[in-house]
This record gives sequence, C-alpha cells and structure tokens, in this order.
Amino acid sequence: MNKKHLWGVLIVLAISAFVLYTDLKSTPLSEILGTAHGLNIWALIMVFGLMLLSYVCEAGILATLAHRKDEPKRSAWSFLRIPIIQALFNAITPMSTGGQPSQLAAMIQMGMEGGSSTSILLMKFIIYQIVVFFAYVFTIIFGFHTVMTKFAGLAVFIAIGFLIHISSIIFLLAIMFTYRFTKRATNWGMDLLGKFMKKERVENWRKATLEKIDTFYAESQKLKKEKNKLVIASVLTILQLLFFYSIPFMVLTALNVPCSWSSVTQMNIMIIMFMAIIPIPGASGGAEYSFQTLFSTFISSHGALILAMFVWRFATYFFGMILGIFGWIFKPKRIKSTESN
Repeated sequence: MNKKHLWGVLIVLAISAFVLYTDLKSTPLSEILGTAHGLNIWALIMVFGLMLLSYVCEAGILATLAHRKDEPKRSAWSFLRIPIIQALFNAITPMSTGGQPSQLAAMIQMGMEGGSSTSILLMKFIIYQIVVFFAYVFTIIFGFHTVMTKFAGLAVFIAIGFLIHISSIIFLLAIMFTYRFTKRATNWGMDLLGKFMKKERVENWRKATLEKIDTFYAESQKLKKEKNKLVIASVLTILQLLFFYSIPFMVLTALNVPCSWSSVTQMNIMIIMFMAIIPIPGASGGAEYSFQTLFSTFISSHGALILAMFVWRFATYFFGMILGIFGWIFKPKRIKSTESN
C-alpha cells in the first residue's frame, strides 16, 4: 500500500464518520441503544458469516480456475486472501479500480505466473459478469417499479447505474459471441471519434480497446473448452452473490424486523447499482444515503434504521477492509508454478 491508498482510507473514514455523526446528531442515542438491546445475536453473527461465506466462494472460484494437473498444490489461505485483499483495495480506490490489480499482485505473491494469473482473473470476471447480468435484469423487471413509485429521484440514479453495468456486460457478451462484428463496430466508432478528436489519442484508444477485445475473446474460448470448471465456477459465483445479496435481509432479521427476503434483496441489488456511479472510494456517503432511503420502507423506527445501516456498512465494507489488511500482511508460502500457461 502506498500514500495514495492511505489517503483513500482517510477519505473513506472521514466521510463515514461525518455521515455517522450527522445521523447520531439527529437521533437520540437512547433510541439506538434500545434497539441494540433487543438484537438477535445469532442473526447478527450470521450477517458476518454470510460475508465470510461470500469470500470463501470467491476463493473457491479462483482455486477451481487455477487447478491444473501439473500445477503445485497451494494452501487454502493463499486463495482466501485474494478476495479479502480485493475487498480492501475496492474500498479505498475510486470506482473500485484497485480491486483487479490487487488480486493480480496477490496471486503473483503466492508464486503464480503473471500471464496465468491474468488469464484466471479474466475468466472469473467473465463468469461473474454473466451471473450479475441475470441478477440485475431480474431485479429491474420485478423490483424497479417500487422504487419508481416511492423514490423517483433515487430511481434515476439507479437506472443510470443499471445502464452502465448492462452496457459493459452486453459489450463483453458481444465479444464472446459476435467477435468479428464487435471489432468492426469498435473500428467504426473509433473512426467516428477521429473526426472530432485528435487522431493520435483516438489511435491509442483503438489499439488498447482492440487488444482487450482480443484478450477477452481468447479467454472466453478457453473457458468454453473447460466445461467442468465453467459449471463449478458458475455455481460458486451464484452462491457468492446469494450470500452477499442476503446480508441486508439478515441485518433486518437481527433487528427483529419482519420482511420478505426477495423484496429486501432486490432493494440491496439496486443500492449496489447506485453505488457504482459514485466516484468516491467505497461510494462513501452515497451508500449510506441510499440504504436509509430505500430501507425506510421496511423500518419505521429511525434509530433502528441507523443501526441497521451501520451494521450493514460495517459487515459489507469495513469488515472486508480489516480482513484485507491482515491478508496483505500475512503472505502465504511462495510456491512457483511448474509451467507457464
């Protein structure tokens, strides 16, 4: 971690502290403590258990994709530390831009070859995006009308986040299934940009984009040939997302709030869409605001709402940061790959 990352941590802590101070200032502490006194402890433990299970599933995906006949056996910790390190750097960099590079660094630290590690991460990304695509589409179809009815202002930002996500996923699917057409369309788009911008800059964009298209296509074809890995990794990805998306429901269960799992989970997915367009490390401020706005439909007490927001934010954000710091400090034994892939 460098000074830039430390600044990211400080920014996140400062904004989160300000949001918490504002909420506590407008809410009697006795009300929050009264709500906390009646917490369901087992459900509260399960909140953090679901987050851990999400990390375990992601580690399992990486271990599955990394498995080769001639590849040396590595410890469970060497794979488990990868998602928690990603959680740390996702949290402290704008738009979660530090997550992917940190995973690559963690895999190289455990002795994996850089090219092979990049290939594994790209395959994981492809599977994840496809699963997320169906989750987002399902949520917008069945849950967006509720947000439009009650929170029209927030619905606009959720729709923008949805369009950003879906556009990138559709582009990825286009590369996988209409490779030549996608390259032609990309060249056409770059030619159009060249009429309005500096040609040198556009050519650099063209070269970088076409290289990424070629890389994604190569990895998607490799993934199609490894059907067993594809099935196992897909199932683990579905479980990973189910565990993660179910955390707010478990938070409300811990607060003894009666609610529907499907309704709460749909709301949570829409919060995640909204968070994606906030260009601040960890979407600090916007995440807390969107949670309180959307989940006020389930919780009538403002004190309970503030406590629920704090538990949710700590479990899904700060908990991962803390684990990620330990993951970064305690490195596994370095075992070099027997061959490059």
